Amino acid sequence: MANILLKCAVTDLAIQWVGWGVASAFKTEKFYDLAGSGTFVLLTLLSRRWGGSGYRRQNVQSGLVTAWGLRLGSFLFLRIMNEGLDRRFNKVRDSPRTFFIYWTMQAVWVFVTLLPTLILNSEQRDRPLGVRDYLGWGLWALGFATEGIADQQKWNFKKDPDNVGRFIRSGLWAYSRHPNYLGEILQWTGLYLSASSVMQGAQHLSVVSPLFLYFLLNYVSGVPILEKQALKKWGSDPDYQEYLRNTPVLWPFTR
Repeated sequence: MANILLKCAVTDLAIQWVGWGVASAFKTEKFYDLAGSGTFVLLTLLSRRWGGSGYRRQNVQSGLVTAWGLRLGSFLFLRIMNEGLDRRFNKVRDSPRTFFIYWTMQAVWVFVTLLPTLILNSEQRDRPLGVRDYLGWGLWALGFATEGIADQQKWNFKKDPDNVGRFIRSGLWAYSRHPNYLGEILQWTGLYLSASSVMQGAQHLSVVSPLFLYFLLNYVSGVPILEKQALKKWGSDPDYQEYLRNTPVLWPFTR
């Protein structure tokens, strides 16, 4: 198992650092998210192959990660091609050193978030499918639907010329200011839950996967950045102030 995890870590870093070299040369972030989600899929398939067991739990888990990566990666790529740029990189794309940090942090995000799946795919022992598996897969399905619906609702909202300069507060966005992030957290929590069915001892430390993701989205690169941008754009709008008061940041019905 240690050998497989090491190979996955090296592959992950190599992909991101090559991506950084190309992105720095062309001063573009257009394939940053695509490279990240693609690495998730590649490492999942490689660990599945290197593990060599082929148990049903491993096959299902690998399929779910692949479905997540293909959907999110294609969506983010189409979005940035449509919009032309990602505002997160406005002060980054022209600085190779700062850009390198972003690409390296993506490598860390990929490996830590994917760790339960890598451990599962590396395991030679198996256990019958049980409640934990079905609960985990159900949680993943809920998160997958939540993220996909939220992304599509926002996409449709922004495409409507009547909504130029406005913020979305309909659909899932009426219950959470960041329902797409909520869906992301639910998916990876579910995947850890299923993978933990065959874990022993220190392997359970891979619970850091959903915890790390929650921390990253809620306190570092997700919510804080978007909330700051929204306040700068609509902070003086009474409707937006009402939206802030009445709509939870992440978890619905928590106010």
